[in-house]
Amino acid sequence: MSLQCGIVGLPNVGKSTLFNCLSNAKAQSANFPFCTIEPNVGVITVPDERLIKLGEICKPERGVIPTTVEIVDIAGLVKGASKGEGLGNKFLANIRETDAIIHVLRCFDDENVVHVDGTVNPVRDKEIIDAELQLKDLETVEARIQKCEKAAKAGGDKNAKLQLEVLVKYREALSQGKNARTVELDNKDQEAAARDLFLLTNKPVMYVCNVDESAAVTGNAYVEQVKEAVKDEDAQVLVLAAKIESEIAELETYEERQMFLEEIGLQESGVNRLIKAAYALLNLRTFLTAGSDEVRAWTFKAGYKAPQCAGVIHTDFERGFIRAEVIKYEDFVALGGEAQCRAAGKLATEGKDYLVQDGDIMHFLFNV
Repeated sequence: MSLQCGIVGLPNVGKSTLFNCLSNAKAQSANFPFCTIEPNVGVITVPDERLIKLGEICKPERGVIPTTVEIVDIAGLVKGASKGEGLGNKFLANIRETDAIIHVLRCFDDENVVHVDGTVNPVRDKEIIDAELQLKDLETVEARIQKCEKAAKAGGDKNAKLQLEVLVKYREALSQGKNARTVELDNKDQEAAARDLFLLTNKPVMYVCNVDESAAVTGNAYVEQVKEAVKDEDAQVLVLAAKIESEIAELETYEERQMFLEEIGLQESGVNRLIKAAYALLNLRTFLTAGSDEVRAWTFKAGYKAPQCAGVIHTDFERGFIRAEVIKYEDFVALGGEAQCRAAGKLATEGKDYLVQDGDIMHFLFNV
């Protein structure tokens, strides 16, 4: 299961700088609007300290394989982007099928960095982007309504009727300047129909407040304004200094990066915090496989049972699932490996109803 996040924001708020920090790709970053012409896509590893410890114990031949997140960075959006202004409109399709939106807001003053609207006001900037995404969604919804109405009338298509009910709800909300995620659906059938629409404002959102070094630890007045503006949105707010993160990314060793962080009063880099927050935003968890061949992390949705997690590795594992052998990470580390856990009775055999927990070390038995 791969996770994909799309980065949005106005020009010159730090989107491409953040993308570079996340992916170590060298997207062009410059002090003028529309610097990002083609959408940048970067695949980044998810930080998980547990893998390091398991690698030390198992010494796997093929090494340690973390799970990954894909980040899509598009051109900065401007007012009117949904109707073709700037370069943003042509790239909105690139984030339509992402799992979540990372909305970068400029929360720093710097007269040397041009703001597309002249002044720094992150709440206004947020509302501009929200409006453009809503208008794009409304355009999508209106087009789908026309198709569904024809299908529902012509052939009595039940699916078309169901989707039409959902579309009408969304049209009403979007027409009022509300995000699609604010709409409450009646049942699971409607929820399934909604997922097929891939509406931009229906995705979970994380607001990243890009601050300067002085506010990297404590935040600032701009951050407080953002928190107040989104308090009813069920969204996450993360404070991050993209310029500092770019300096951290240039350091070669873990020790150097940690010393840098300690000097400015941070325990963990903003990039690591962002990736972990994205996981939490999407209700994702990690199970692990560990042996002499490889140590590997796998992403799953909270609430998955053992067969579903087996299917994350391969569909045959789920189809022919027999049972799962489970060792808790803490036991594996404390006792020093699988053999020791077996001997100590710390390996549990679980069936189809086992609810997988974050950090479970698993081995699946199957037959197809």
